[in-house]
Amino acid sequence: MLKRVGDWFDERTGYRQALEKALDEDVLGGARFAYVFGSVLVFLLLLQMTTGIFLAMYYSPSSSDAWASVAFVQDQVSAGWFVRGLHSHGASAMVIVAGLHLLQAALFGAYKKPRELNWIIGVLMLGILLGFALTGYLLPWDQTGYWATQVATGIAGTSPVIGQQVQQAMQAGNGYGNLTITRFFALHVFVLPAALVGLTFVHIALFRKHHQTPPWWLDEKQLKARSQPFWPDQMFKDMVAMALVFAIIVAFNFHTHGASLDAPADPSTAFDARPEWYFRALFQGLKYFHGIFEVIVALGAPVVVGGVLLALPFVDKGPDRSPSKRVPYLAVLGVGVALVAALTLISMREDADNPEFAKAQAKAHASATKARELAKEFGVPPAGGAAVFTLEPGYRGRQLFLRDCDGCHVGNARKGPEIIEGYNSRRWIADLMRNPAAPRFFGLTKLDDMKPVTIEGQDFDALVELVYSQTGDPLVDKALVAKGQTLFDEGSCSDCHSIDWETEGEVGPNLGKRGSPAMLQAFIVQPGHPRWFGERNEMPANAGKYSDDELHALVDYLIGLRSLSPVTE
Repeated sequence: MLKRVGDWFDERTGYRQALEKALDEDVLGGARFAYVFGSVLVFLLLLQMTTGIFLAMYYSPSSSDAWASVAFVQDQVSAGWFVRGLHSHGASAMVIVAGLHLLQAALFGAYKKPRELNWIIGVLMLGILLGFALTGYLLPWDQTGYWATQVATGIAGTSPVIGQQVQQAMQAGNGYGNLTITRFFALHVFVLPAALVGLTFVHIALFRKHHQTPPWWLDEKQLKARSQPFWPDQMFKDMVAMALVFAIIVAFNFHTHGASLDAPADPSTAFDARPEWYFRALFQGLKYFHGIFEVIVALGAPVVVGGVLLALPFVDKGPDRSPSKRVPYLAVLGVGVALVAALTLISMREDADNPEFAKAQAKAHASATKARELAKEFGVPPAGGAAVFTLEPGYRGRQLFLRDCDGCHVGNARKGPEIIEGYNSRRWIADLMRNPAAPRFFGLTKLDDMKPVTIEGQDFDALVELVYSQTGDPLVDKALVAKGQTLFDEGSCSDCHSIDWETEGEVGPNLGKRGSPAMLQAFIVQPGHPRWFGERNEMPANAGKYSDDELHALVDYLIGLRSLSPVTE
């Protein structure tokens, strides 16, 4: 039955003759691993198309939904992170293999007559691969992709005469927005694939016409004597190379747990982005030039590299393919490769040795992790990816704190006690009691006259537990609290403080309900109340400034700081 079906298809398509012609072709000089790069590139192209189709099923090319759809694939779709990782790392693999293929072709003299056109098409295909990288980098609409691509389009915009028009064409307008990502998506998914597939068919057709470029060290007689059929000899080597490359991609994918995804793009924030590794050389090279020279290098370097590669068949026209006879031409390629490798390594080394960049990267990673956790738990608001941070518990309170309180209670320009992670925790209270006049507590105010608590050991812990219990946290040591109350009543603490909430006008603030929601709300509204600091108060009153919801949000944020790791001097 299978034979009858095969006969039916063969009668109508002639596939058997075409397959036989392709597989039975002789490989002059014998099968070699040096010939595997073209087949590996075809395999990687199919891998990119397959994984790309899967990703496109979930992807939404709009500025409001792009990051959300990628985060959904990355964190919630079964094996989505794996497929996305294959697509991302497969792109890098294509650039590497294409580069190796170009070097192998140059070494073997595969650009010489009659193969000039195939070499030119190969160079154009390499340019299209880099175009895939540029357009695909923006599609997640995360911080790295957004800012790195904006730099690239900005460079294009500095082109003489038509720069502004080119930039506007890439951005689909005067600035980045919804049409920008739609345009990049169309280029990445439709225009560039069509161009690459078309050139691939032409490249393969020309290869079939002229065959592979044989080793230069064998004469005609030796080439024919050592010939082997494409199937199974060369095909076996191609399959081994494909399997090896795929295994490396899969292993690296598991190692990185897929492709990275930064926090959603936010045009209102600054972000120190880096391009993909294959653009690092240009990125590093631009650091050595300034002003107009930077623009010249940014625009001229790709043109020079592409021009040298395209001109090679027409400059090195001699019939001899031996590398020893083509030293000047191969040396130019060698120096170019060495320069690219050196600039890439320097760029990465500089980043590795830059503590400020490391700090920025850590902050970006934390922001990305938080964004993805919020998206997974709550979804992404219709306003877009950056709005996911508004879903974080305490977000509204933190915004109010940053607006109204940050200037006096955070940073080097503080005027009052430091309010950061760990505020009103046991550790914070203990530090305050040991050194209340420290700059991070009341040392910057008129309230710097409290003496340090000098008792030690379990008695000190008991006093801390007593004060901490006023926050209302149910997880307190009741026995320790009782001991602390006895020490408070019988010791010198009660000379300055009460702990009953009602007493007013003492030397120090009433510690009753200290750090609880009720106390914090009342204190924010009227910090100069006689229950607390009275006439010595320096904090402005906030009566009528906040609605009830805003006041609750601000207090919830302050209480949330208690459970975070404290920062101490």
